[in-house]
Amino acid sequence: MATSAVLCIILGENDSAKVTLPLGIPSSVEELQSEIKRQCEVFGDFRLQYKDLDFDEFINLTSTSDIQNKGKIKVIYPPSALSTSSPGFSARTSSQDEINSISSVDTDLPLSSDSSSTSSLRSEPWPNAFPVPEFVYDVEIQLQRANSDFQSNGTLFNPNPRMKSDILETLASQIVKYKAYPSSAEFDSVAEALVKKHPCLREQGSVTGFYGWKISLKFKMGNYRTKLRNIGCSELTVNSLKRQQDDQRTSRNQVKKPKRAEVNYYPDYPTGQTKRSLEEERLALLSEVHKNNNQQVVKDKMERTFAYRRHEVIEDKPFIAEFKRRWPALFSEREVEAEFARITTVPLRSKFMQQLDHHSSKLLRIFQKKGGAAGQKIRNIMAEYDKNDAIETRRACVIKALIVYLNEDPESLIREYLDVETDQSVDQMVLGIFAIKKEVAEPTDSLADVGIVIEGVEVLNDLQNIANALAILFGLTYASDLSYPKNLRCTFEVLQKILMEMDVRHLSSKAQVLKNKLFE
Repeated sequence: MATSAVLCIILGENDSAKVTLPLGIPSSVEELQSEIKRQCEVFGDFRLQYKDLDFDEFINLTSTSDIQNKGKIKVIYPPSALSTSSPGFSARTSSQDEINSISSVDTDLPLSSDSSSTSSLRSEPWPNAFPVPEFVYDVEIQLQRANSDFQSNGTLFNPNPRMKSDILETLASQIVKYKAYPSSAEFDSVAEALVKKHPCLREQGSVTGFYGWKISLKFKMGNYRTKLRNIGCSELTVNSLKRQQDDQRTSRNQVKKPKRAEVNYYPDYPTGQTKRSLEEERLALLSEVHKNNNQQVVKDKMERTFAYRRHEVIEDKPFIAEFKRRWPALFSEREVEAEFARITTVPLRSKFMQQLDHHSSKLLRIFQKKGGAAGQKIRNIMAEYDKNDAIETRRACVIKALIVYLNEDPESLIREYLDVETDQSVDQMVLGIFAIKKEVAEPTDSLADVGIVIEGVEVLNDLQNIANALAILFGLTYASDLSYPKNLRCTFEVLQKILMEMDVRHLSSKAQVLKNKLFE
């Protein structure tokens, strides 16, 4: 049995933390980095140094065998990270504030996808303001001089082909840290950030001043993807023509890439791991999941097998019954949250409830103005809202009214029964929530059980209330890579893009109209 250990983690000047390792010092530096990310809530890239007893100095950590119990570890951030903010403090503060804002949701999950034994997972979504990286030394010198000339006499700079290629290559390597397939709007944001930081590069005669840079960057990004595909990057090799020709099940035109703001859609296996070793981890996980008080071991193994699980989901597209049989540990509230955070880097229940409560008052005013048959349905639903003070019931009413407002049927998503009823229609549900009410007159919000059904299989139950069940169901659509139901497509789009604020640039007309009304 492994002996537990404690380490002093120095995060910065006057900022340190104590990290407890119940299973002892990890076997690899990557595992230790992941544990520091989880316990200290440190995001982004960093390396580690340890306090060497022989020299009494901090030395770069290359092997965890150099660490002893009660040793000191220093976190070293890249210069680019230090120039913006201190990842060791500000990120932890903001995430803690967000978690504390919803006390009714019990979650202490990390907001970053810190999968154990791997440093390849992205830790943040596409930024609001793209950070233009530092270019190679000679390029930076030329740009500094050109920017000075531009500020003094307005002279624009036309870089030679080699210098332009260096600039585009560096930008492409920065882009892929966030996503391999950026949208047109995201290329706009990169090109705009480039000419904003280096105004000498603005294009004369262009309406935006950066259109030519955007087009060049698109071509360079395509070439850069080819380079990464040739060296075996999973996210790109999955779409290679040769692979698709070898796999008869895959359409040549079917491209597997993020479509719903996934940050880690198809990650590489952790360093040093293979498909065979990860399958062994999965088999070990099957026995660990049935043990009592074993949550931490299960969590570590789920993190370690994340990439393996994603490859299975994306490539094999298993039925939910088979997927649950192979990965039973995933089908719990806590693990759905953790998986969603690994895929998107976004907290699930805390943000879902916070945003739902935040928009509720404005939604009520919008609902009151709805007329016709839909307006009458909404008023019938909101009658229960007015006579019940329970926050869980009020959230459920807002959700049902929102579905009606979007001209979709709430019963397609939420089926409610009395506990004495037996209705086999739940078995026919493709994707939805069932809520069983106790056979009592009061309170009206008393629920015997709330659960989730996918492909006719009850995958989760005892979820307390409808809002919580909907949040977990939304997380499961990502964890299992499920398409949104056609008859509820607009509802799930609003949940994703307005409530969870993921991929907000592309909205359908219905969702855009609702968003405009919410932010009037």
